[in-house]
Amino acid sequence: MKLSRRTLLKSVAATALAAPAGVFAPAIAENKPLKIGVLAPRAGLAASPGISGIRATEWAVEKFNAAGGIAGRKVEVVYDEETSPKDTIERFSKLVQQENVDHVQGIVSTGVGLALGPVVEESRVLTIFWDGTTQDGVDEKLPNPKYLFKSTDNECEAVMASLSAIKYWKGQFKRIAGINPDYSYGRNNQAAFIALLKRFNIEHEVVTEQWPKVGTMDLTSHVAALQAAKPDLIFSSLLFADLPVFMKQADAAGLTKNTKLVFPAAGWQHTAMKKEFTPEGMWFGHNTLYFDNPNASPLAKEFVAWFADKQKDYPNWEADRAYFSLISYKDAVEKAAKAKGGWPAVDDIIGAMEGLSVESLGGKGGWRKDHIADQTFIQGFTTHKNKYDFVTLDKFDTTYSTELQKPAGANFWEWIKTANFKV
Repeated sequence: MKLSRRTLLKSVAATALAAPAGVFAPAIAENKPLKIGVLAPRAGLAASPGISGIRATEWAVEKFNAAGGIAGRKVEVVYDEETSPKDTIERFSKLVQQENVDHVQGIVSTGVGLALGPVVEESRVLTIFWDGTTQDGVDEKLPNPKYLFKSTDNECEAVMASLSAIKYWKGQFKRIAGINPDYSYGRNNQAAFIALLKRFNIEHEVVTEQWPKVGTMDLTSHVAALQAAKPDLIFSSLLFADLPVFMKQADAAGLTKNTKLVFPAAGWQHTAMKKEFTPEGMWFGHNTLYFDNPNASPLAKEFVAWFADKQKDYPNWEADRAYFSLISYKDAVEKAAKAKGGWPAVDDIIGAMEGLSVESLGGKGGWRKDHIADQTFIQGFTTHKNKYDFVTLDKFDTTYSTELQKPAGANFWEWIKTANFKV
């Protein structure tokens, strides 16, 4: 039977209200396995990040369980699919009501996160989004959640890439163009780039903006429009399976030869960005995990080697988001359990999460009091000088998100006018 969102809200809330305060029914027995539900895409346009996140979950849980689990409880993971907002809400309800999970993680899409956020709050089940937010555009629609913890703001990578273009290429471009996915993420990233050019008084002219629908695989008309506009620089937040397709078509048309390229979210498709059609010297964002980072921790290098052996591929940043969520939850539970002298209630875990700092696969991470993550971002210039058939980074920068995302309660567009950016 198909359930409406309203029915789900009432059903999940009713089940939660039947539990003792701070604990979701049924009551947790300390000798039972700790069940974690994971909602992630395993097929379609977002399969690449979904698989990276799932593999990181498997790896982390294996390590946790080998060392005794979380606060003495072995971890079991129940996986289900993230697809449309409606269907994902139904699956969340199934995890909570039928599978009786203690905790939920996952969610890549902000569109899904925006719809699911209120359901999480009604359910009273502690939930951590890997990459999802509750932003409508740049506006936060769930500013004071109790049970939901969310990813860094969507604009972090665009802010870093924009500042980097100004830092490294100031005076080398004037005619700018954009090709971005036609939904709020793409439109806001392009707008953020232009707003930062204005903030730093960079003389520029927008010669064309292209807005392909997500999933469009024939991008030749967009490539032709970009080529006709003769830009000095192209800004693009393409990040799904359409990104390598665009690069192939752009390369075939000669568009990438003499044009500066700023791609803040290309790392989701990094192993598909082959040397044969991806040039050296483009600005390339790996978000919060660069798999080939020579400065990576021993833990990160161990994970990358494990992933390469198991998956015959290399992880993108969603692996870091999944690991960050798990290690945060583990540390918070164990901190709260130590303070309480027994298994903690949900409220105890939430209190331990707020302000928590951890070391994730990509570097330092933590949680603000408003339940928005802070993490380390990595972007740099592409190179062909490596052992792979795809581009990696030559010179790259790492920036903590306290320098890239607006403070709690701030208006994004007003914040970028006065923020103390480093360029």
